[in-house]
Amino acid sequence: MRNTDIEKASEALWKNALPHLSVDCVVFGYHQGSFNVLLAKMKGDNGWILPGGYIQKTESIDDAAKRILFERSGAEKVFLEVFGVFGEPNRSQDYFVEYDDNLWHKMRFVTIGYYAVIDQSQVTPVPDMFSDACEWMPVYELPEMVMDHKQIIEKALEKLRDQLYHKPIGYNLLPEIFTLPQLQALYEKIMNQKFNRGNFYRKIMKENILIKQGEAKTGGAHKAPHLYKFDPAIYTK
Repeated sequence: MRNTDIEKASEALWKNALPHLSVDCVVFGYHQGSFNVLLAKMKGDNGWILPGGYIQKTESIDDAAKRILFERSGAEKVFLEVFGVFGEPNRSQDYFVEYDDNLWHKMRFVTIGYYAVIDQSQVTPVPDMFSDACEWMPVYELPEMVMDHKQIIEKALEKLRDQLYHKPIGYNLLPEIFTLPQLQALYEKIMNQKFNRGNFYRKIMKENILIKQGEAKTGGAHKAPHLYKFDPAIYTK
């Protein structure tokens, strides 16, 4: 079924946006032990998409990514990082096959992929005019995705995993103060595998990105775990 809002937007996009370039945002969140990604569902369609859109002629690509993410999800003040470019033939055209050929969205688009990790509790997803829903979905239980958006998510996850031990990924996914078991649980979710506790602790401490904060309060007989936070100087560097 056609989305009339998309058809109405097409004329303005022909005038104001850069042709053949788009942006898609992969936003990862973590809440109550669940590792999630932010997705939207287009009106009149059962498939889910990434928050994405087009670059205005008057804005930078980074500014476009931030604006698009806010318009499509309500998320703002999010640090976004480029991780890939996707431009297979017909990656987007086939999705709009039912529309007239003069539809802006039906052109061939090369999309620039941005990813982010954010505190999920600080974002209340809001559907935009083109969407029926905008929700957090488990990364490893994705619904039906349109176009090549599943592959884009998989590529973003590869990048996130590559940076896991070299950047304080948990900085935006965990509370400011946390225990090593909490950090290990997060990393296990991202890597989708279990770690040996001793090996994990030694490896993470070797990276020198944590500052010890004392011990957690506990009323039990067992020794309380130490509390940590990420070193903001190392994080900024």
